[in-house]
Amino acid sequence: MSDPTFWRTEIWHPLSVHFPIALLLLATIAKLLALFLPNSRADFWHRGGAYLLYAGTLLAWLSIYTGDMADGIVSRKLCDPTVLKDHEIAAYNLAYAFSAATALELGLRLKLVRFKTGLLQVVVVLLMVVGSGFLAYAGHLGARVVYQQAGGVNVPAGDCAGF
Repeated sequence: MSDPTFWRTEIWHPLSVHFPIALLLLATIAKLLALFLPNSRADFWHRGGAYLLYAGTLLAWLSIYTGDMADGIVSRKLCDPTVLKDHEIAAYNLAYAFSAATALELGLRLKLVRFKTGLLQVVVVLLMVVGSGFLAYAGHLGARVVYQQAGGVNVPAGDCAGF
């Protein structure tokens, strides 16, 4: 027997959002670290950061998709829906920044971009740092939606009769 609350579409967003947060922040740390290491060790961290970046970016877009599904349900119950809109804008900004970093990184890895590799690695890391800033801001706004306005939260009756 399945739990009917699991199939509420607004529940899918918090289930899908935590993997890209972890992967993208770890990717940013790995790529930042690689900039300050000697070339013999930097390649390992660049490659590891790139793989985390690819997976995290794909999952970020999945989180945006599940967030869009939850938006129609959650926004009707909020006292201040502008926080939810700002959360959505920050999420799109982080997804675009990490997507641009992913495109540049793939261009470097596949040798499609023939420019100064060191400079492009710095540009990739800068895009990832900007994306991480938007990630922190989107997370802060998401926490405000959930914890200040009970967005997507099932608030039980005062007598807890449903349990």
